[in-house]
Amino acid sequence: MTVQLKRVGIYVEQMEKALKFYRMLGLTIPVSANVGHHVEVEQNGLRFAFDTIDSVKGVFEGWETPVGYRIELAFQLDSREALDEVYRQLTVLGQGGYLEPRDMPWGERYAIVKDPDGNLISLVA
Repeated sequence: MTVQLKRVGIYVEQMEKALKFYRMLGLTIPVSANVGHHVEVEQNGLRFAFDTIDSVKGVFEGWETPVGYRIELAFQLDSREALDEVYRQLTVLGQGGYLEPRDMPWGERYAIVKDPDGNLISLVA
């Protein structure tokens, strides 16, 4: 049996707000998707899916609101300067900065922001 990762799915309260955030991280998402309940895009061979929580509640039986941080999505940037600039842009737009950019002992520049739904998103360079 062969198992392959098919996609990463993200559940969102407000599609337009979420997609605006992920566009700033480099995902190419058409503006027409802002009104969708399910959106899929491909980036470097990986599929990202976005579903509104209202639509997911209709599929899952006994939906429970997630609590805590359960996954890490990490976005690679070209340089330390690019990371700092993306972090600045996101936080200026009101996205929660969780961990300000810093150089880590393992050699990466690293920061964490919260997406509009409270997921922790890592930025690395």
